[in-house]
Amino acid sequence: MENLNLTDTFSEFKELKNIDRPTMMSVLEDVFKSILIKKYGTADNFDIIVNIDKGDFEIWRNRKVVADEDFADPNTQIPLSEAKKIDSDYEVGEEVSDEVRFQDFGRRAILSLRQNLSARILDLEKNNIYAKYKDRIGEIVTGEVYQVWKKEILVLDDDGNELILPKSEQIPTDHFRKGDTIKAVVIKVEMKNNTPYIILSRTSPVFLERLFELEVPEIFDGLITIKKIVRVPGERAKVAVESYDERVDPVGACVGMKGSRIHGIVRELRNENIDVINYTANTQLFIQRALSPAKISSIKINEETKRAEIYLKPNEVSLAIGKGGLNIKLASQLTGYEIDVYREPGGEDEEDVNLEEFSDEIEEWIIEELKAIGCDTAKSVLNLSVSDLVKRTDLEEETVKEVINILKAEFE
Repeated sequence: MENLNLTDTFSEFKELKNIDRPTMMSVLEDVFKSILIKKYGTADNFDIIVNIDKGDFEIWRNRKVVADEDFADPNTQIPLSEAKKIDSDYEVGEEVSDEVRFQDFGRRAILSLRQNLSARILDLEKNNIYAKYKDRIGEIVTGEVYQVWKKEILVLDDDGNELILPKSEQIPTDHFRKGDTIKAVVIKVEMKNNTPYIILSRTSPVFLERLFELEVPEIFDGLITIKKIVRVPGERAKVAVESYDERVDPVGACVGMKGSRIHGIVRELRNENIDVINYTANTQLFIQRALSPAKISSIKINEETKRAEIYLKPNEVSLAIGKGGLNIKLASQLTGYEIDVYREPGGEDEEDVNLEEFSDEIEEWIIEELKAIGCDTAKSVLNLSVSDLVKRTDLEEETVKEVINILKAEFE
């Protein structure tokens, strides 16, 4: 029961990186004082000397020398006769300091000290982790994958703190193994049962925004601002940017020479397609840019209902809608307008036939699959090759060929 009993505990504490030395010393002294108060009723006349580096401590009790007949309190006073046994030069009124042997406190007291010390330091460590990451919400952190579970990934930061990346915050094409380096943004920090939970995300628009700040110095410096980001993680994203310096092309600066800047972002996001759009307060122009790469013929905007009717040439419709309707969906989210796509009337399109007319020959789910990529008439389907239709839909090649044969027969 010597001081050695506490050496392991001390060595654990000095390894904690999130607690500064003065705070650590204060906690240790408080715990020792609580033990002294329990045994002696007060700790005011004790000096506690803690050496964290060596893993030991000393406790000295200071008592006033009194005449033998005045002796009343053995904790704060020492009789003159007893003081002279320590040093014959002691006189009444002087102070005697003697070391308190901690093993005299007993095994239970030492065990209690260890437990109190562990509990106090653990709470302090948890609170410091919480405070540290509470201030880092919205920041990118890099860590190492420590454990991969079905619903989440456990990530360790450089200090060994545990961070959580839920499945819902992972890009669908993310595949991580233990030991992999992972990059994500802190989106939530909360305390549950006195334990800090730091939640990360790779699907948040904030993650994409921070990646742009890392790759594009003009954004970091404030010359270019990101007005809005919308994304379907792992599939496609649209980023509206604006320059505060007319000499700086915001889109060109974000993309970089031959795509050098955006390439790193795309790779980090598992080949997510990113459209960088020059923001404008002109609603019509902004919608046109948001629907890129489709070329719009005309737009009718209803400000009250926040709807926009878009008219395009037949061969531009599928581009405007995009695979699985992603392009038009993201354009709507970016601009804040519900977008309805229409083909321009007139020309050869007047001879076209709506796909619904073939419902007796083509199953409804196949028609819906074709409409999802912007093909809602016979000629819009026939304008695309078999391989293109297979690639952009979930239809089998044999099904596509059968549909094309049915549609061709209509015009022969």
